[in-house]
Amino acid sequence: MEHYHSNHNVTYQCRYHVVFCPKYRRKVLVAPIDARLKTMLLEQVERWGQEMIELEVMPDHVHLLLGCDPQFGIHRLVKLLKGYSSHALREEFPALKRRLPSLWTNRYFVAAVGGVTLDALKRYVEDQKGR
Repeated sequence: MEHYHSNHNVTYQCRYHVVFCPKYRRKVLVAPIDARLKTMLLEQVERWGQEMIELEVMPDHVHLLLGCDPQFGIHRLVKLLKGYSSHALREEFPALKRRLPSLWTNRYFVAAVGGVTLDALKRYVEDQKGR
């Protein structure tokens, strides 16, 4: 059985695949920066009451699999994660300030993920009229 979350007025299961990159796709997310970034992202997701399902830091991009309350908003969570981590990492690792005007690009990729295919949902919605 799938696990659902609930707040005061919404029961949900919203999961997202998020990818974002350093400015100019520079390969700056290497040791020890990568380990520190993982710790920061985990702490911040927990701080905001959301769910970190999976996390991987590559030298030139970050993959996150997140569970996020729809009323909180995935766009808000990504903005908070990128903003906090950029500021904190550039303070802890001054070399990042010298190499990049800002740590992250303004863009990011996000896709909703789930256990049901689009075709299955279409059939379900279409079949509702016949009930």
